Amino acid sequence: MYFHGDKAVDSMTPLRLIVLAVLFYIGYRLIRSMLLDQFEKKTAQDKKETPVQDTLVEDPVCHTLVPKKQAVRLRKGRQTYYFCSEQCCDTFIEQPEEEK
Repeated sequence: MYFHGDKAVDSMTPLRLIVLAVLFYIGYRLIRSMLLDQFEKKTAQDKKETPVQDTLVEDPVCHTLVPKKQAVRLRKGRQTYYFCSEQCCDTFIEQPEEEK
């Protein structure tokens, strides 16, 4: 506030307030768009498909899906069987051939 003669004049005229508000809004939008761009790039990188680490195999006894690397394996002839546990493997071995 300053004085012009004996009148007090406010230095923040309505036009000056409008200009400051517009500048503030433009600055806000610029900063916001920069931050959103960085966030979108980061989430896009996170969403990139990762290669399949392991495939799922089905246990022939209990029909549970098990990661192939963690499964118990039994090889009979040319066929490899995968099991969720030693117990399912033993059950499979004890089954008669026609039930398999």
